[in-house]
Amino acid sequence: MGSIRILWADDEIEMLKPHIMYLEGKGYIVDAVVSGDEAVEMVMENHYDIIFLDEQMPGISGIEALEKIKKHSANIPVVMITKSEEESIMEDAIGSNIADYLIKPVKPSQILLSLKRNLENRKLAGEKATMTYQQQFRELGMRISDRLNSNEWIDVYKDLIRYESDLEKSDDKGIVEVLNMQKQEANNSFARHYENNYKDWLDGDSDDKPLLSHTLIKETAFPLLDKGKKVFMLLIDNLRYDQWKTIQPLIEHYYRVEDDSIFYSILPTTTQYARNAIFSGLMPNEIRKHYRQYWVDEHEEGTKNKYEFELLKEQFKRYGRKTSLSYNKILNLNAGRKLYENISNLMTTDFNVIVYNFVDMLSHARTEMEIIRELADDEAAYRSLMLSWFEHSSLFDIIKYLSNKDVTILITTDHGSVKVTDPVKIVGDKSVNTNLRYKYGRSLNYKAKEVFEIAEPEDYYLPKYNISSRWVFTRGTDFFVYPNKYNYYANYYRNTFQHGGISMEEILIPIITLTSK
Repeated sequence: MGSIRILWADDEIEMLKPHIMYLEGKGYIVDAVVSGDEAVEMVMENHYDIIFLDEQMPGISGIEALEKIKKHSANIPVVMITKSEEESIMEDAIGSNIADYLIKPVKPSQILLSLKRNLENRKLAGEKATMTYQQQFRELGMRISDRLNSNEWIDVYKDLIRYESDLEKSDDKGIVEVLNMQKQEANNSFARHYENNYKDWLDGDSDDKPLLSHTLIKETAFPLLDKGKKVFMLLIDNLRYDQWKTIQPLIEHYYRVEDDSIFYSILPTTTQYARNAIFSGLMPNEIRKHYRQYWVDEHEEGTKNKYEFELLKEQFKRYGRKTSLSYNKILNLNAGRKLYENISNLMTTDFNVIVYNFVDMLSHARTEMEIIRELADDEAAYRSLMLSWFEHSSLFDIIKYLSNKDVTILITTDHGSVKVTDPVKIVGDKSVNTNLRYKYGRSLNYKAKEVFEIAEPEDYYLPKYNISSRWVFTRGTDFFVYPNKYNYYANYYRNTFQHGGISMEEILIPIITLTSK
């Protein structure tokens, strides 16, 4: 505490001696001056952690001193103190990037609170987050081990994400490790819940059926369209719920979050299956049977999501809806800029889909490029990188533009991704697919207890490519590795973000409804 140095500028500084003595008694070092000019000079000559600045002083005003101080030391927090409660003065101060604003007469407790808020905020927030999680740890553990229904699992996941975000402010690495272990335990229990109930959900034999990929548009977009709303569905590929919570504060400057929900992705949690299911309103094998011209098998050449707009139109046609539709897929910066420039052309269309592939490209780039691995070294950095992209993206420009229009926005995704750490051995021939989180084929060899096995794909509405083909999925943080060059590939893919399997991060994904303020 003794290292924190304060500059206090006030022409009535003698009257504030009791306040200064109070702060010095708390271990702070306080330099006191009586004018704005002296304050500027002191900042030029010394290092300060925070400045208290009277708004009205002889010579230059507090606002003028603030401008000079910020030119020299932009990051020093400055607390403006004034006798006036005039709105224009407050606006001038706030517009000049002050850290806090106090009205005279100030009490010592107000000064101390401002100091803690500005200098110790992260430390105090970290301590509070640690204490809160420690208090909830046991109760959360009991919930995880209980027989939860689908909605209760969503609540658990939201709680884990909240604690994870809060604990980013903590310097206690031990408590973060405890949370990671509890998250892994939750993923194991969630996988059992998903595997035990998934078939019943698909067959409609369960009262606990959650919202699934192939029912998403019917259950979320159709009701809005029925109310006469113009709807924009923004599908950000591979957007996890924690990443949505990261960009939410930016979006809330422009929109009200009417519904902050989570739905369940189907298997496999990959673009080819989950996203095609969203746009078609059908499970993968149903698409393959009824719209073979729009389905590309994994072993066939060609883009696996080439016909999303065609499948979307077929879904609306099946339900007898005469809705005007548009579809745009953004794969690079230029395409995003072009769409933003022409977004006004979509304002007469009832239902507009915009697919952004950035987050998916980021996860793949993180695997392949060393620099991206370093930039997104852990979950927090991965979220930060996504936030940085979003803040300067054409997608955010589009969202801001739409905030002035009478439209409803749905933000969603097709699947999430999980950071994999534990290799699982599998043996297969050259026809087996390359995804690290799921495999299908005729001659797979693996330990049954290490995977979720589907021996009859058609029971799960998955394609059966030949008589003996089966599907297997990894759980939690596992990933498949072949015995050939096992150690090399285990190390190469460890700590990369993958999708296709069963984890809360891949399956429990956002569907957010926004209306402009």
